[in-house]
Amino acid sequence: MSTSATTQPPRLRRALGLWDLIFYGIILVQPTAPMPLFGVVSQEAKGHVVTTILIAMFAMLFTAISYGRMARAYPSAGSAFTYVGREIHPGLGFLTGWAMTLDYVLNPVICTIWCAKAAGNIVPEIPYAGWAVFFAVLFTMLNLRGIRASARTNEVLVTGMSVVIVVFFVAAVRYLLHAPGVDLVKPFYDPATFSFRSISTGTSLAVLTYIGFDGISTLSEEVENPRRNILLATVFTCVVTGLLSMAEVYLGQLVWPQYATYPDADTAFVHVAGRAGGAWLFQAVNLTLLVATVGSGMGAQLAGARLLYGMGRDNVIPQSFFGALDPRRNIPRNNVLLTGAIALAGAFTISYQLGAELLNFGAILGFMGVNLAAFLRYYVRDREKKLTHCVPPLLGFMVCFLLWIRLNTPALMAGGAWLAVGIAYAAVKTGGFRRKLEFSEMPPE
Repeated sequence: MSTSATTQPPRLRRALGLWDLIFYGIILVQPTAPMPLFGVVSQEAKGHVVTTILIAMFAMLFTAISYGRMARAYPSAGSAFTYVGREIHPGLGFLTGWAMTLDYVLNPVICTIWCAKAAGNIVPEIPYAGWAVFFAVLFTMLNLRGIRASARTNEVLVTGMSVVIVVFFVAAVRYLLHAPGVDLVKPFYDPATFSFRSISTGTSLAVLTYIGFDGISTLSEEVENPRRNILLATVFTCVVTGLLSMAEVYLGQLVWPQYATYPDADTAFVHVAGRAGGAWLFQAVNLTLLVATVGSGMGAQLAGARLLYGMGRDNVIPQSFFGALDPRRNIPRNNVLLTGAIALAGAFTISYQLGAELLNFGAILGFMGVNLAAFLRYYVRDREKKLTHCVPPLLGFMVCFLLWIRLNTPALMAGGAWLAVGIAYAAVKTGGFRRKLEFSEMPPE
């Protein structure tokens, strides 16, 4: 046996096929993704939720193509700020990463808010404040114990969610067959309320339906034929998510066409299910979304803690606090506690809608950066100028930019303030930008 064979470091096994990746992507995004957002998007878009989901899918498809192509160049990175930092400028890469930390920090916040409201539908005797404290502490304690969902658990959850979705489809169709005067076109276009301003604002929120598809690129080293399958799986995941989401919200709008009359906009889809199938379906959908959001909240908090640990480990942010690991459980305890405290404080200071918009502020900025990086690498710097390498990333960038500027003013102001803090921090760290700021990723596992 040769020395090189015995000393060769172990490598990840390429065992994942195309459909494995697609299923993984659907797990990340979740088949119930548009349901928690349904009410707030419906109110912003004045009832045109289907239209916003469709436009958002258009933007995400082009961005998915750019993610797939950039994963070829950086198969082990899988990060928007890595793509931007290496293809455009390290400083812009840092700001992209700084903006996208909003995703990780605010995801547990909106999950805490939604879980507290959904739990209040089950046990209304406990007030919102009590449930908010319960779920913020629950997410934190479970992550401090190092509990993670296995792939098999995720598959069971997806199967359970799929069953509930099918049951809702059947109940909604039965309800509509007996409902008088159903307008099948109104969910797409209602001349009485349609406006491009409301549609664009609603779409900037509806993008949250697709958040997570980019996680497919992190599996590049474990995929058979990654140059082909990463791109195809990312695009297919967006298409499947978009079509399923449009079907869900289309039936939801037909069942409850009065978009301004929900008992609670944040949990509106639960009330739609109750109208379609009665109290049992109300509770079934409520419990399903609650369980799914608990899983999302735990995963988001752990991901945020790991991202902060990676930045602290590289001393981009104070290493003594953010780069510390608990010696017993080998987890970034300080960061878990910090993100838990932010989730608790956020549940009492911001609305679900503002949290979702701020999350999208960072995500859409990252998507814009990925599209621009793909355009520069595969068209500007490539010898062979192909339209297929020019049009998709430019269209993806333009649509994402239009959605980004259509976020509501409070979200733009708060997000802008967060970017300003990042710029100021980078200036101090680099002595007025005289030194290079290293910002290497520690992706969540």
